[in-house]
Amino acid sequence: MDLRLQGKTAIVSGGSIGIGKAVARQLAREGVDVAIAARNMTALTAAATEIANETGRRVLSLQTDTTDDAKVREMVAIAANTFGRIDILVNAAANPGGQSGKPPGLAETTYELLMAEMNTKVMGYLRTAREVVPFMKKNGWGRIINISGLAARTTGNIVGSVRNVSVAALSKNLADELGPFGINVTCVPPATTRTAKSAGVFERAAAAQKVSIQEIEKQMGSKNSLGRIVDAEEVADVIAFLCSPRSVSINGDSIAVGGGAKGSIHY
Repeated sequence: MDLRLQGKTAIVSGGSIGIGKAVARQLAREGVDVAIAARNMTALTAAATEIANETGRRVLSLQTDTTDDAKVREMVAIAANTFGRIDILVNAAANPGGQSGKPPGLAETTYELLMAEMNTKVMGYLRTAREVVPFMKKNGWGRIINISGLAARTTGNIVGSVRNVSVAALSKNLADELGPFGINVTCVPPATTRTAKSAGVFERAAAAQKVSIQEIEKQMGSKNSLGRIVDAEEVADVIAFLCSPRSVSINGDSIAVGGGAKGSIHY
């Protein structure tokens, strides 16, 4: 299927590693010129070079901090000046969830901890969307994809649930406001996803539980109906479609990419 993305441009925040990098690569494969934005310039440069060499597209590496209004404005302005337009925004810049052991309970959940997560994942997404929307309105078309997380649909992680529910609410509000301008906004919540950092996560979990790495992968994979961990590339395939003109009928919804959570019915 031709996704009709050839010649479009995109910004992917958090695009130097993980799901963000996989999305940037897949968009570039579809003919999109991509600006990847993150804090670590070394990782950005390496990712941009890798994707550009593989795909032949322009890949711009932009160091930024999405918790800072001025830095976000500067990043978007550079991308717009370089590409001449901005068609797509994928917000993936966030602190990874579920990789540092048991999440904090009520007693450990402080104002500072919660606000730091909200400032990065929720306000960070809002800041970036706010800066790209004028360019999309000018074109009469755009796509904004906000990466959330399936902690929005489960208990057991107060901070994770609050920040990811907030991303879903932000996405729906933006969709209703921006839809009349030809701009679709979608929320994509992954579950545990295999990325370059997964090996270390599995090793730490295996050591803590005194079991094999294979057993940890089996445990994590058993939580979905596929029976295995979803790869970042498989998440990126779905996001690439949502970035395309062919996804016009999807707006404001949350499209889960966790391999099918067991038990719950969402309707």
